[in-house]
Amino acid sequence: MTRIGVYPGTFDPITLGHMDIIRRGAKLVDRLVIGVTTNPSKSPMFSVEERTAMVEREIAGLSGDIRVVTFDSLLMDFAEREKAQIIVRGLRAVADFEYEYQMAGMNQQLNCRVETVFLMADVSLQPIASRLVKEIALYGGDIGKFVTPAVAEQVGHRVTEIGRKGS
Repeated sequence: MTRIGVYPGTFDPITLGHMDIIRRGAKLVDRLVIGVTTNPSKSPMFSVEERTAMVEREIAGLSGDIRVVTFDSLLMDFAEREKAQIIVRGLRAVADFEYEYQMAGMNQQLNCRVETVFLMADVSLQPIASRLVKEIALYGGDIGKFVTPAVAEQVGHRVTEIGRKGS
């Protein structure tokens, strides 16, 4: 039986922390499906299509069976559609755990056949959050420590389009 895992997120933009979880999560399953989703509580810098293309570009050199798909549904419906047995989630800090623990409990109630696996982000990557990367970029800061050069360039172009803050 093929072990399939899903790693859901908005990836707006994809960070080095996301890439760490993708590399490590791919080792736990036979196929890792990265689910790029919308989140009604977030204001994305990039469209879902742009984020999907960004993730596909960033994972192109990774080994393993890794796919990128979009979804706009309940995570457990997405997991069922992909025939996944595992949801991979990254944790950066205790604050993340509280939220993720609650979500895992709710997801377990929706579908007890799918397990949530938490991976701690590498210590050097724990402070990285897409929200903060965008904020730093919008104020003209250097995001090169948090994302790949290609993502930094793409974010820079978008900031130029929408305008920097604080100028």
